[in-house]
Amino acid sequence: MRDFLNAAKLLLLDLASTLLFVVVFLATHNTYLAIGLGAALGLAQIGTKLVRNKPINTMEWLSLLLLIAAGTATLLTDDPRFVLFKPSVIYAIVGVVMLKPGWMHRYLPAIAQAVVPDVAIAVGYLWAALMFVSAAVNAYVALTFGVATWALVMPAYGIISKVVVFLVGFATLRLIAGRRVHAMPEAVRDALLAATGRR
Repeated sequence: MRDFLNAAKLLLLDLASTLLFVVVFLATHNTYLAIGLGAALGLAQIGTKLVRNKPINTMEWLSLLLLIAAGTATLLTDDPRFVLFKPSVIYAIVGVVMLKPGWMHRYLPAIAQAVVPDVAIAVGYLWAALMFVSAAVNAYVALTFGVATWALVMPAYGIISKVVVFLVGFATLRLIAGRRVHAMPEAVRDALLAATGRR
């Protein structure tokens, strides 16, 4: 659960400038102010990391560049939905990254890495599918509805869909790992549990 919460926190930080844009736009209906504050937050996030000599990952740069590009398109067309497309691009890129087999392994405890690496690959693909579906849902909501509806629907969808996939993945990994461990000969099971710190 800790890994899930950490990933959620990182995604929230990556989307912070977009969320600030939405909040300011809904509160003021001032496109210029909303884009300006969103871009300022994105630049401040990058600047803070540069000053602290912290690594800036690709998603953070991408998030800032997408906000600037979407903000420019919004200003040129006077249509705030361009900024709302930013999460779709991020979801799609994250989905592509999650298509790499085994990306989940580093988030798993040692026993799961040893017993259910094949199941973890399948769960990783489930996460990738969720990212692609989320990109499509976000694009549909941004195109079809206004900013206010997007601000209500997408955060709720984002939280609920990720919690459901997390719980399904966790339960699947735990159930299959438990069955496989119990099916092992006792000596093999004891050695595995000792080697992975479970006994």
